[in-house]
Amino acid sequence: MQLLVIRHAIAMTREAFASIDADDARRPLTHEGRRKMAAGAKGLCDLVPSLDVLASSPFVRAHQTAVIVAECFGEVPIVTTSALEPDTTPGSFLTWLHSLEGDVVAVVGHEPHLGMLVTWLLTGLEDSRLPLKKGGACLLDLAARPRKGEAMLRWALTPSQLRRIGR
Repeated sequence: MQLLVIRHAIAMTREAFASIDADDARRPLTHEGRRKMAAGAKGLCDLVPSLDVLASSPFVRAHQTAVIVAECFGEVPIVTTSALEPDTTPGSFLTWLHSLEGDVVAVVGHEPHLGMLVTWLLTGLEDSRLPLKKGGACLLDLAARPRKGEAMLRWALTPSQLRRIGR
């Protein structure tokens, strides 16, 4: 199994959004975030030919990023899962991952949760050693039945690198 891990694109700042709505889960992407993610998604499509599953945190900014990615991959259906919420344990994510069928799974979520999750899959440590920039991504190779500390990192790219690949 391959796991494509994508951090949501540029969203409104917490401070600006707080003056409109107190619920940070509803904070949306900016116009710039949408534009840059659309260009970066083209790079993702060049690197990963197809997706079997595309999942998102239930937070608005992650779901909006997943929609942009889905459009690039030919309207892949988006699964929303609480396993990608910022405070979820890596064990909960792994349980959810075991429930899926497919060779290539893409997930869209948040930092520092994603960095910790990737580090845990690679090393077994619950520590964030591979932070992702907004709109950045990494690809992991996992066993058919993934376990902590057994993943292999294929690549980790910044948003600007993904945009250059997608040109």
